[in-house]
Amino acid sequence: MARVSQAHLDARRRQILDGAVRCFARNGFHATSMQDVLRESELSAGAVYRYFSSKDEIIRAIAVEVVDTIRSAYAEAAATSPRPTPDALLSTVLDRVFHMAAGGDDPLLSTRLILQVWAETPRNEDLAAALRAGFASLHELWAGLVRDYQADGQLPAEAPAADIARVLIATAQGLIAQQALFGDVDTGTVRVALHAVLRPMTPPD
Repeated sequence: MARVSQAHLDARRRQILDGAVRCFARNGFHATSMQDVLRESELSAGAVYRYFSSKDEIIRAIAVEVVDTIRSAYAEAAATSPRPTPDALLSTVLDRVFHMAAGGDDPLLSTRLILQVWAETPRNEDLAAALRAGFASLHELWAGLVRDYQADGQLPAEAPAADIARVLIATAQGLIAQQALFGDVDTGTVRVALHAVLRPMTPPD
């Protein structure tokens, strides 16, 4: 029997996940069956179950991929030289999240998928554990960025970097939710607004 290449295996796994993403974004996790995923991915049951034993495994794989994509987007944007300003970093990452590989050219598909993941988390401890680990990693990355921004005067130094990082992550999460719900978030406009909000200011008395 001919040996199947790793590239072929990776392509099949990607085909399954992309098909599942489209199903989940349209109908939600609970209204989507494995049969729906089979039809959408255009693969046989045997082919799909070779990679994932259940719908929950697919959901977890997608959730981990979403978190990894967001963290990678922050890390890559932050690694550019010169380092982007906080407003540029946030808007660049949002633009990438809106057009993640699974979402293609539809900025609603990826954000609606993210909302599905968040909604499922309270009911699924395995998924919650994966997201907690992903958030901890992202928060650590952002806290380091905030310390750098504080050191060069781009963010105020009065508040702990970890606290500012949490608020900035929450800002991105809120904009992702707005895009999923209303579809009217423009990252260019967001950058202008963030620039105004994130300017170092005299702290209140």
